[in-house]
Amino acid sequence: MPHFSNSVKLKYVKLGYQYLVNHILTLTLIPVMAGVLIEVLRLGPAEIVSLWNSLHFDLVQILCSCFFIIFVATVYFMSKPRSIYLVDYACYKPPVTCRVPFATFMEHSRLNLSDNPKSVEFQMRILERSGLGEETCLPPAIHYIPPTPTMEAARGEAEIVIFSAMDSLFKKTGLKPKDIDILIVNCSLFSPTPSLSAMVINKYKLRSNIKSFNLSGMGCSAGLISIDLARDLLQVHPNSNAVVVSTEIITPNYYQGKERAMLLPNCLFRMGGAAILLSNRRSERWGAKYRLVHVVRTHKGADDKAYRCVFEEEDKEGNVGISLSKDLMAIAGEALKSNITTIGPLVLPASEQLLFLLTLIGRKIFNPKWKPYIPDFKQAFEHFCIHAGGRAVIDELQRNLQLSAEHVEASRMTLHRFGNTSSSSLWYEMSYIEAKGRMKKGDRVWQIAFGSGFKCNSAVWKCNRTIKTPKDGPWADCIQRYPVHIPEVVKL
Repeated sequence: MPHFSNSVKLKYVKLGYQYLVNHILTLTLIPVMAGVLIEVLRLGPAEIVSLWNSLHFDLVQILCSCFFIIFVATVYFMSKPRSIYLVDYACYKPPVTCRVPFATFMEHSRLNLSDNPKSVEFQMRILERSGLGEETCLPPAIHYIPPTPTMEAARGEAEIVIFSAMDSLFKKTGLKPKDIDILIVNCSLFSPTPSLSAMVINKYKLRSNIKSFNLSGMGCSAGLISIDLARDLLQVHPNSNAVVVSTEIITPNYYQGKERAMLLPNCLFRMGGAAILLSNRRSERWGAKYRLVHVVRTHKGADDKAYRCVFEEEDKEGNVGISLSKDLMAIAGEALKSNITTIGPLVLPASEQLLFLLTLIGRKIFNPKWKPYIPDFKQAFEHFCIHAGGRAVIDELQRNLQLSAEHVEASRMTLHRFGNTSSSSLWYEMSYIEAKGRMKKGDRVWQIAFGSGFKCNSAVWKCNRTIKTPKDGPWADCIQRYPVHIPEVVKL
């Protein structure tokens, strides 16, 4: 007898199991309905007429039944949440003059840290393994030697990034400034007065009764927090448009000290921003790109290690920077575990949930050493947008979720082309998938982001229509070159 694993394709056995469990209701009802139909066909016409005449309907019963049906239908539709549609979005594309090739970045590091060659060497090692490419961009103030992180320069960067993204959004959607009912701007580290949302209102002369919000200090996952806030507001404000702007202003937060834990963000964070138009108007049902299905937020801030793993503070010399803890990846893993435990029952098919439950029961009752079953999220989603926070983040999620290279392609290529653009990175990844012509009607997209605090947030979108390859956008001039091979180490 040949070996069982060689004689039977186990993957087909699993596919058969998945189909059976996921369609158990249909497979059960079909024989029942077929049996009823056969019995009805056996009856003659006279018997069918006699059976119908034997049914007596009272007028009061008919009226009560109709009232009950109408009442139940009214309660159902009144309590049903409004559908939230993503009409379109636009990503900021920095100009060529802002690019920082590896050679330029290292030359500036040597000049700025001339008295500390070990810090320069550390930055070189990080950059070699970062997964970034030669076309990432930093704002003009960081190109000076030494950098000039003034308030004026920071406002200038904010205006360029946000206004450019907003202008692109207006052009793509035909939206007029007066049609915006809700405005949400998120930027973690730059929080001026007046706020960035007020800056947008002043620029575009938005209505005086607009509901505006400015979120700061919430890390790279603030973009999905903004989406969640917009969803809640659109549930209570009918027939409204909400614009979400996600960005991170680099100028005032470029660390100029010598602490290695604070030098790391300098190597990864780059310019970027995105503007997203959400709406609950029924007229957008067919024209919008996506429909929001779920938002799941997980916060691990009650734990001291999680709270301090991404921390803004001063070094010994008084330079302010963002300190990244060595426990960051372990904490991110715990946050991800909590998040997928919550989102799993909402999105996974019954076959995966049953396998997970049986494994969990087996570990509790029979053998705690059994390997836990990791649900196959590829059964629930066609596309994955993992926050491009760094190469290690993408590697870890690919391994834990057992994703293929194609599933994480958008994240890796976004990190390579644009760097870590914080909360806006998810939208560059979504744009990459569209630019590749891979987004089809009915496709489901999972956006995953991590942020200081420590937070792990997820959003699930369903594609409303097959999206044609866009002729504009951040990838328009380079998508034909991607994907590119990214070596483990780029020797500088």
